[in-house]
Amino acid sequence: MSAPGLIFDLDDTLYPERQFIRSGFRAVALRVEQSHGVPAAAALATLLGALRRGNRAHALQAMCAAHGLPSSLVPELVEVIRAHAPSLRLPPESRDTLVTARLRGWRLGVLTNGLPVVQMRKTAALGLSALVDEIVYAQDWGSGRGKPEPEPFEVVLERLGVHAGMSVFVGDDPWCDIFGARRARLRTLLVCRTAAQLNRARACEADAVVSRIDEVPDAAVRLVFREVSHAA
Repeated sequence: MSAPGLIFDLDDTLYPERQFIRSGFRAVALRVEQSHGVPAAAALATLLGALRRGNRAHALQAMCAAHGLPSSLVPELVEVIRAHAPSLRLPPESRDTLVTARLRGWRLGVLTNGLPVVQMRKTAALGLSALVDEIVYAQDWGSGRGKPEPEPFEVVLERLGVHAGMSVFVGDDPWCDIFGARRARLRTLLVCRTAAQLNRARACEADAVVSRIDEVPDAAVRLVFREVSHAA
């Protein structure tokens, strides 16, 4: 029997993406202080306030308006976020999950959407190359749109040397992660950490749902080896 595969989404699965957003906002605040004389602390407070109000998509515009900066500056600030070296920390429970799964014989992978150059900086900051066997940047494959297209899933399976039927994909997005992985014939685990996510999960056809990342190793064993024993 070949080794089983356990493949993870990155953002909001292995670590909270807000870490990256806050890190990027700090880089933006420093840039506008250096280039436009806006105090970094004031700029950062405006950006984080927009984030808390659920206005992340327009946080840069709100910051420019609040501090008298031209809206034409926004594309440059987007590039500041994309190009900065992020300050990120892998949660201990995610690290423990990866260590535990590897000790149990799983081949480990990460498959992530997003601009590959940006995602590479995230995985480097999180130290993931030492904890998993393969990292695949989904937009490098297929049409370039990433998950849920099948090609990125096929690539990570091939690189890990595992079969889809003996593999589990773990993610937080019902469409990109769960639908995409199911279409590629992987087992699926949806991570739902909040009541709102759990409500959304009810319409999702994940094979199982977990509320904590450290539940993944046991849940993955149940999914893969229960199916194998039934098939036997």
